Amino acid sequence: MTYQQTIEGLLHTGLIFKQAYEKSSSKIVDAYLYNNWFTEESQRKIFEAWSILLTKEKLDEWLIPYGIPNQSKPKTIAIIMAGNIPLVGMHDLFCVLISGHNALVKLSSDDKVLPMWIIQELIKFNPEFKERIKVADDQINKMHFDAVIATGSNNSNRYFEYYFRNYPQILRQNRTSVAVLTGDEKPDDIKLLADDIFMHFGLGCRNVSKLYLPNGMALDILFENFMGYADFINHNKYVNNYNYHKAIWLMNQDKFYDNNFILLKEDEGLHSPLASLYFEYYDEIDVLKSRLDEQEKEIQCVVSKLNFNHSVPFGKAQRPEWNDYADRIDTIAFLLAL
Repeated sequence: MTYQQTIEGLLHTGLIFKQAYEKSSSKIVDAYLYNNWFTEESQRKIFEAWSILLTKEKLDEWLIPYGIPNQSKPKTIAIIMAGNIPLVGMHDLFCVLISGHNALVKLSSDDKVLPMWIIQELIKFNPEFKERIKVADDQINKMHFDAVIATGSNNSNRYFEYYFRNYPQILRQNRTSVAVLTGDEKPDDIKLLADDIFMHFGLGCRNVSKLYLPNGMALDILFENFMGYADFINHNKYVNNYNYHKAIWLMNQDKFYDNNFILLKEDEGLHSPLASLYFEYYDEIDVLKSRLDEQEKEIQCVVSKLNFNHSVPFGKAQRPEWNDYADRIDTIAFLLAL
């Protein structure tokens, strides 16, 4: 299969995503029944994002600088996908296909319906994709492959390091995102920040789990402009987490703030529990920048109007571009160097 045929296949999936976003799809119901975190709203936001990325203009903007050749000796790349948010493993799959290699995919137990749907759509569009994409039913470390891209928890990453120690690899583990406010934000800024915090229930590594606030900033503007996500409290899985952590903090007599659907707690940690949000006050922005630089390996992105390493504007954390690579590892460059 040529590079151009691969691009045509990806553009076709862009149309599939656009149709699913605009006109719905039975796959939305199937995916929700399989995993109740994958609500219709969450899936539609993912479909919309992919339909924007999978256009000729966006692909050219991303790929032309690489000068990708037609691959004469394709390798097989094992992809161990995460499943924390819908279709989170698609970027890796598309990168493998674009680079001319073949994919051996291990789907997450939390996200099987949607990736299989897209793989099947690719094969329907061009049957040659059937030879380029294999879905592993068994333990992937017992199958043939030449390199591996694996995403998982810090705990599973230790197993990845052992099992795949002899292969070229990209191994990703837990990261989170933070936001730095100046105190001059308008309500519309905070509403966009709410998207960065709550989209996909805060389950993604690009979701903000920690706020840095200027010393003395009141929390009222946050609570007032988070209300667009108040209905999360009606989601069974979300409210279970909310009630659990609220009960724990009450028993421990921890100080926290509660607006009946999100818990805010002043804490130096980065990774707040689901249905909660850590915050911390700062005095000097340069001191804070140094701290965040020291924690760079734990942080996916920094949401702020200020200029930080890996900073993105409010509302963009869960709307990455093609070259916003996870853990800032250039996947295409890795694949082309094999």
